[in-house]
Amino acid sequence: MNINKIQSSKIDSINFDKLAFGQTFTDHMFICRFREGKWQEPEIKPYGSLTLDPASSVFHYGQAVFEGMKAFKDDQNQVWLFRPEENFKRINRSAKRLQIPEFPESYFFEGLNTLLSMDSAWIRPGKGNSLYIRPFVFASQASVQASAANEYVFIIICAPVKSYYTGGEINVLIAEEYSRAANGGVGFAKAAGNYAAQFYPTSEALKNGFQQIIWTDADSHEHMEEAGTMNIFFKINNTLVTAPTNDRILDGITRKSIIALAKHNGISVEERPVKVQEIKDAHQAGTLEEVFGTGTAVVVLPISSFSHQKQVYKLPKTTPLADSLKEQLMDIQYNLAEDPFEWRRGIH
Repeated sequence: MNINKIQSSKIDSINFDKLAFGQTFTDHMFICRFREGKWQEPEIKPYGSLTLDPASSVFHYGQAVFEGMKAFKDDQNQVWLFRPEENFKRINRSAKRLQIPEFPESYFFEGLNTLLSMDSAWIRPGKGNSLYIRPFVFASQASVQASAANEYVFIIICAPVKSYYTGGEINVLIAEEYSRAANGGVGFAKAAGNYAAQFYPTSEALKNGFQQIIWTDADSHEHMEEAGTMNIFFKINNTLVTAPTNDRILDGITRKSIIALAKHNGISVEERPVKVQEIKDAHQAGTLEEVFGTGTAVVVLPISSFSHQKQVYKLPKTTPLADSLKEQLMDIQYNLAEDPFEWRRGIH
């Protein structure tokens, strides 16, 4: 791997107490190009702009996938990753669905370890502080032919972050018209276009006082699937319920970790289709105790209310299960508790 270090760091110009999520980036980035049928020698270089041909295939046909992961620093300044093998496997699953060549595991982890070691000063200790890591790959071949490209670029960039949401109620709208994904599509993949298609419906919801949309199935809009960019959970009668993963729903790493933690705590968990009407009926009966979303950026986010067919359903102000699971998960991430699942991976 070729390493090209910066002359001087920009870190002293950064106010770490006032970070806008995902808008400040570290000194270096990892980059590797695919051409002539194989991935070339990787490089770590100073973070900077790219030069691309206007005909680059990604601009025209959207061949692009990404991942979201975090690095954490404990009180001894040891840097930890959380289940990075899952991120690696998922970006390659996403790539395969979009006819992008899979990335070599050795390149991924060597690049990630080296990059985080070089920019470790950007990772601040303390709960709530982390380094958001964005691996992504896109088609770079200059061609407007409607076919898979022959050239790609794989990059990892990093951004120091604090909490994604900074307090306040989270009110969500259950989708009745728009859908996030359809059967047989790319909903399970972290394809760039999945998120672009969410922006308009979400902006309309924001205008009406909602922070997110709970997406429903494209066929009938009868089943709950995801909440914005999060997986969603419902606590009903002391049972944690969430939709099963399929070709429409992202296999969230935080999602599967929360399920494992809940079961470890003796909590009953059901992964099954969840009807909108079931949730409304549970609210009416007083058995809907908590609703929360999960994801890399938010970890666990309690939801204050949901709205469907112009009716608002307020949820309890206390969320003991969501709060407890979030605390347990973060304690593992920050090396503040035992890791019975062996999820942590140290950077040396």
